[in-house]
Amino acid sequence: MTLTQLEIFSTVAELHGFTAAANRLGITQSAVSHALKSLEQELGVELLRRHQSQVELSDIGQQLLLRARAMLGLANTLRQEAADARGMKRGTLRVGSFGPTSSIKLLPRILQRYRAEHPGIEVHIDEGPDRQVIQWLEERRIDIGFVVLPDERFDTVALMEDQMVALLPVNHPLTARDSVSLSDLCHDPFVLTEAGSSELVSRLFNAARLTPNIRFRCSQLLSTLDTVGRGDALTVVAEGSLPELSDTRYVKKPLRPAVVRQVGLAVLDQRQASPAALAFIKLAQGLDYR
Repeated sequence: MTLTQLEIFSTVAELHGFTAAANRLGITQSAVSHALKSLEQELGVELLRRHQSQVELSDIGQQLLLRARAMLGLANTLRQEAADARGMKRGTLRVGSFGPTSSIKLLPRILQRYRAEHPGIEVHIDEGPDRQVIQWLEERRIDIGFVVLPDERFDTVALMEDQMVALLPVNHPLTARDSVSLSDLCHDPFVLTEAGSSELVSRLFNAARLTPNIRFRCSQLLSTLDTVGRGDALTVVAEGSLPELSDTRYVKKPLRPAVVRQVGLAVLDQRQASPAALAFIKLAQGLDYR
């Protein structure tokens, strides 16, 4: 069993296909097939079920994939520690990012400094909803991820905080109030954005034993803003995720009582984090995001 075989296995599992994996890894499809066949023969189990257009993991394949990713992560840490001894001249860092807050307001500033200080580190950015970033961390598909805090599943550091606000159509009766409560938001159609703080919003309503009238779910914040702007629904979002140029079609109102959101960085286990990841965290903590 080799790390190359495990990397090919992990890539095929992620992309659900031999051709896509071969293209990403820069090798031939026959090389992918040969590596997986050899791995299955050595382990004595079927890792993948082949279909016409794609492949899927067997039950034992699902189980071994987590082990394979853990081994690849540790191997990457070894390489990073060796690179650290050489001044971090080479290496790879995989970062998970969600929504406008991290992808637009935090990540670009961090990357600008990080690339200047560590030009030999190749940074891969994966973007998705906050729930997906958490899944990527748990599956070791990324080394570090932006998350909404607190999150006891990981080792975390806080970077910034902002307020959760209600977004209302400009002609909604609640716009006349200085602030609104969660209960005020349960009578109208509600749109839930799954790009950033969907888990936090859900927890807020659950803790208050309230159920919003969710009629829409949007994967992108811009779609959520457009839904509110059309007057179709209202919502709760993080103030820091809103565009700098205000939209006159909707009005933001603070929640009553106020709700603070913290955004930070998370790693699965800081003791096993690579030098590249630790350097990223240290640099991110030293920046001012105001």
